[in-house]
Amino acid sequence: MNSFGRLFGISIYGESHGKQVGVLIDGCPAGLPISEEDFKDDLLRRKSGAKGTTPRIEDDLPNIESGVFNGYTTGAPILISFYNKNTKSEDYKELFNFPRPGHADFTAKMKFGGFNDFRGGGHFSGRLTLGLVAAGVIAKKLIHPVNIQASLIEAGGKTNVKNAIDNAIKNDDSIGGIVECITENICVGLGEPFFDSVESLLSHIVFSIPAIKGIEFGSGFSAAKMFGSEHNDQLIDSTGKTITNFAGGINGGITNGNPLIFRVAVKPTSSISKTQKTINLNTGQQEELMVRGRHDACIALRVPVVLEAVTAIVIADLMLLEHKVPRVISENSAR
Repeated sequence: MNSFGRLFGISIYGESHGKQVGVLIDGCPAGLPISEEDFKDDLLRRKSGAKGTTPRIEDDLPNIESGVFNGYTTGAPILISFYNKNTKSEDYKELFNFPRPGHADFTAKMKFGGFNDFRGGGHFSGRLTLGLVAAGVIAKKLIHPVNIQASLIEAGGKTNVKNAIDNAIKNDDSIGGIVECITENICVGLGEPFFDSVESLLSHIVFSIPAIKGIEFGSGFSAAKMFGSEHNDQLIDSTGKTITNFAGGINGGITNGNPLIFRVAVKPTSSISKTQKTINLNTGQQEELMVRGRHDACIALRVPVVLEAVTAIVIADLMLLEHKVPRVISENSAR
């Protein structure tokens, strides 16, 4: 339920306003050099504070609780925690009986009988992506020189992201976006037909990122408008390199050696300053709702680094399954 992966496995835990959130990573080989400094850049990219993101600022300092000794992974499970300090739980007390439209408030209460921690979205909060990013940092080091880069290419239907965000803030509203992810230097042969295809595994973990509503690989939905003679990627050499890359680096669910390319659709944040209508779960009557608290006008701004992380997790797992991750321990690193 909260775990993913076969050889490189992760389990995330925590709630938005609980004591901490974090991740347990199992299957990382021994001898990989890891320090808390390694997490700095990616955690900073995920961090709020920029225009269009939530004013809630947390330290987001990783605490490596286990699995690393003398600066190297031990081969045992790695537990990384992040403490929640900047919480304002009183802003959410009404949401237990007044669920936010578009949010998991209603479904969570129905499923867990009201025992769920609803503060700040609880276990459904985007704050839990901290654990994904932390696991991604380790996965990225493990699969080097595979390179993964994601970027926000559109927000609110506009390529001018800044203007789109300014307009959303001006109107007390939120917007979504499209994030593209490109993985290069990836080997041929990762993935298994049918249910463990690269697309299947990536889609599985990508939808663990809150607010993701769609995914497409390579040419995606535009392929439906093309002729086969247009869409077929013609091979250039025996390495699998092709003239075009409409397949997005995957054929038959298996990587073909070309860049792995996919895009995701991120929905607008559910919590907005505009007055909305919802159901009072005590009375069963529809009433107006004014959402309080601190929220992102465009959560898509913070998705790219999370998307890179989950991609790295999948690639690491697949490379370990194919024995394509170099043996980490060496005479120079062993202690």
